[in-house]
Amino acid sequence: MFRNLILGSPVSSRLFTAASKSKWQISQRLAPLASRVIVKRPLTVNHKKLSDVSVTKPIFTEEERKKVAADRLKQLEPYVSKLPEKWIPYAELMRLDKPAGTWYLFLPSAWAIMLAGFELVSPISQTLYILGLFGIGSIVMRGAGCTINDILDKNFDDKVIRTIERPIASGRVSKTNATKFLVAQLTVGLGVLLSLPLDCFLLGASSLSLVLTYPLFKRFTYYPQVALSACFNWGTLLGFAAMGDWNWGLMLPLYFATFNWCMIYDTIYAHQDKLWDVKAGVKSTALKWGANTKNICYGLASLQVSSLAFMGVYGALGPGFWIAGTIFSYRMINMIKRTNLDSIKSCWEAFNINVTSAKIFTVGILVDYILRLFGFI
Repeated sequence: MFRNLILGSPVSSRLFTAASKSKWQISQRLAPLASRVIVKRPLTVNHKKLSDVSVTKPIFTEEERKKVAADRLKQLEPYVSKLPEKWIPYAELMRLDKPAGTWYLFLPSAWAIMLAGFELVSPISQTLYILGLFGIGSIVMRGAGCTINDILDKNFDDKVIRTIERPIASGRVSKTNATKFLVAQLTVGLGVLLSLPLDCFLLGASSLSLVLTYPLFKRFTYYPQVALSACFNWGTLLGFAAMGDWNWGLMLPLYFATFNWCMIYDTIYAHQDKLWDVKAGVKSTALKWGANTKNICYGLASLQVSSLAFMGVYGALGPGFWIAGTIFSYRMINMIKRTNLDSIKSCWEAFNINVTSAKIFTVGILVDYILRLFGFI
């Protein structure tokens, strides 16, 4: 009764109302903070130091989402869009709509195969056969690597504007179906390996641990590009071995050259996502190197060019190698110089321009191989 008298008095009613209002105001102020975690860590993005980074899922505007969706449909042209509708998400999972990565995987292998053919004067039938196997392997294993990446990165991809439309992140392919598709791709890749000599099988299989674990590196180190460069250029070793040429004097310098090359182009590629990577908690050399990226890339380029020059001298390679190699090196250094690392468009253009440079180098090595076959050099 005493409690009812107190609570029923005018004074107590006003006090209770005021307290409730104050509590409601405090809760409203704290609500936004409850949905995020503030992580204190120094990072460099756009060459500025960030001391407070909010690790939350960004809210993209409707306009941004529509643009990304439109860009995805545009990239499906002209080939992937012609596939049956149910196949398209799996083609995207393999990145068939973005062939640059497949070229990056295949071309270094092709260099090794043709250089071995040049050295051994291998018949063109053998060279074409091995190139065909590596072409199939590049498409399938690049697809498998991308599938693994998307399975493990689902919770990262939906926080980065460039990747929100990926098949798993967007919900168009389930993790279960993606895993089944991954097994199918690895089976085809195994078939390609089994078509090679036993020593090649062992060499190729030894890179699978890196292929399977690469996506995890970005979670705990700023150097996932090192893991990618190590496994992505394994074909330079495997290509020589598949042709029966175990000349380590050419194999190792080519591997070292392509390793540094991959570090350059994948760091530039990573600069596209640096703002969102910070929010998502993803690490990369783009974030680690920041304003020093170009200077470091110039250093890596000098190591790459030196390795290629050593190969040219050691292997007594022909004029095609030297001429195309010079053009390749010039275009790469010029690409580093011209790229605006704070522009997504500029970084993407550089990534694709680099593929063209690699194709030019491929033509030079092919010319030498043909000249050797016909006895001109």
